[in-house]
Amino acid sequence: MPTGKVRFYDEEKGFGFITSDEGQDVFLHATALPAGTPPPKAGTKLEFGIADGKRGPQALSVRVVEAPVSLAKRTRKPADDMAIIVEDLVKLLDSIGGDLRRGRYPSGSHAKKVAAVLRKVADELDA
Repeated sequence: MPTGKVRFYDEEKGFGFITSDEGQDVFLHATALPAGTPPPKAGTKLEFGIADGKRGPQALSVRVVEAPVSLAKRTRKPADDMAIIVEDLVKLLDSIGGDLRRGRYPSGSHAKKVAAVLRKVADELDA
């Protein structure tokens, strides 16, 4: 079976193109993807059959061989570094919790900084 990489795929339109390892452009329709498979991203390596379609070669029976590593995962901080950040965040939240128990919310600028840190840590963990 031939292999190639997704050149682009438009999820809304339900089609895209694969560039085969031989350099040939192959049409990829959503119906050729396995059921339950998320739409392929550019750079995803696929294995597929080829049939002559109305406008040229068309992929059939597509199988994902290798999905590209997401940019977020590639730039993710090492787990050891994140452990230190999370421990510091827990200390920060503990101090805010103490203030809240005494009936005081953090000041406006301090609250915004803490919220920004929480969002950034959440993004790192979710990557």
